[in-house]
Amino acid sequence: MRTFPLLISAAVIAVSLFAQAPVATKTTAPKAAPKAAAPKAATKATTASKLTPPPAGEFVINMPNGHGKPDGPAKLLSSYRGQVVVLAFMYTTCPHCQNMARELAKVQTEYQGKGVQVLGVVFDDNAKDGADGFVKITGANFPVGYSSKALVEKYLHIDDYYVPMLVFIDRAGTIRTQIVQVDETPDSIAGKFLSNKEKAIRTEVDKLLKLPAASAK
Repeated sequence: MRTFPLLISAAVIAVSLFAQAPVATKTTAPKAAPKAAAPKAATKATTASKLTPPPAGEFVINMPNGHGKPDGPAKLLSSYRGQVVVLAFMYTTCPHCQNMARELAKVQTEYQGKGVQVLGVVFDDNAKDGADGFVKITGANFPVGYSSKALVEKYLHIDDYYVPMLVFIDRAGTIRTQIVQVDETPDSIAGKFLSNKEKAIRTEVDKLLKLPAASAK
């Protein structure tokens, strides 16, 4: 797993659209996030065909309650059934993740009361201790908790990726779109999505809000 390069224009990104298929990455072991500004090349991804979008399985988000204090009640992804959910997986130390959190805070404000919930999960090695600081730095106005790399990779069925990653879930609890950078293909769908995230995120949310709940089910 890696953080984005410092320049979006230099990032090359791939995507799996779950309305069609999830990404199946090579079965190589995950690589540690580099300390240098530019990450190493990622492995290429393949696409496995699926006839229907998959349901969003349960995911537990551990909620910090201040440094040195016991955790607050965990958030269950299933408890947001009935709302459009934007689930962001991020590193606390990743500048692009911090920028993503700031943009998602705007989205949460704009869609307040419209049936949209943004959720953040930080999962780097410092996630538990760094979650509160991440919220403070970014001004995130949505729940931001922490998890482990192993659980995130298992949930998303990936083992090689860049952060941040986004998952869009409809009101029936179905994963409709998953944005994951897994290779360095120029002008990829995910690259275009994330380089224009201000518009792209809202377009995806609006699409899911227009989807009739009955049809989603």
